[in-house]
Amino acid sequence: MQSTVLLFDVDGTLTEPRQPITSSMQECLGEKRKSFELGIVSGSDLVKIKEQLGNNLFEEYDYIFAENGLVAFDHKKLMPSTSITEHLGQDVVQSFINYCLKYISNLNIPVKTNNFVELRQGLINVSPVGRDCSTEQRNNFEKYDKIHKVRETMIKDLQSHFNNLDLEYSIGGQISFDVFPKGWDKSYCLKYLNNKVIHFFGDKTEPGGNDYEIFHDGRVIGHAVNSFHDTIKILETIKP
Repeated sequence: MQSTVLLFDVDGTLTEPRQPITSSMQECLGEKRKSFELGIVSGSDLVKIKEQLGNNLFEEYDYIFAENGLVAFDHKKLMPSTSITEHLGQDVVQSFINYCLKYISNLNIPVKTNNFVELRQGLINVSPVGRDCSTEQRNNFEKYDKIHKVRETMIKDLQSHFNNLDLEYSIGGQISFDVFPKGWDKSYCLKYLNNKVIHFFGDKTEPGGNDYEIFHDGRVIGHAVNSFHDTIKILETIKP
């Protein structure tokens, strides 16, 4: 028989954005792990995932896919992979980062902090407000961005300027967006889950959201949520 994997986005699905997982969510997952395998897939790196889900990550989840699966663990075993720098080349990556920093320097937005561009193994994360912003600044930027489309406008500019590169742009969370080679979205991780029944839970499933591609992939049963409360409710309906 095919085994079933319950696969989760992190921010907005298992936790509030950039906040630690609650005891109620952990208890629900612990119960489900008695009958199913559990996995997480996030654009964040392993350090940030541990900050939210705890240091017992490898004991509580069977599959861990950081950076959309470019850093992948199958039952604690690190799987071989590549990097965006190897794929695009150092010169291209540096040119892209320099352009992003110049673009952000010319933005007139209510607040800027620090850590605007983060080069990870599988993607480049870009934050116009800066990843060092406080929770209050994060929430305020999200509201501002919904009105003024700061991230959406920047993506359109990057798509135009770097139209020779086969890149995808994906808005996730409250303050940033991810850039990666085409096909390196969250569905990248599915190659590690062959011959599994996969239920995926995510909150950014609309076009342009970083859960869109995997949510609509024919290999998964997709569940759209707005918070971890929704995730718990849906999990209660899934039986072995």
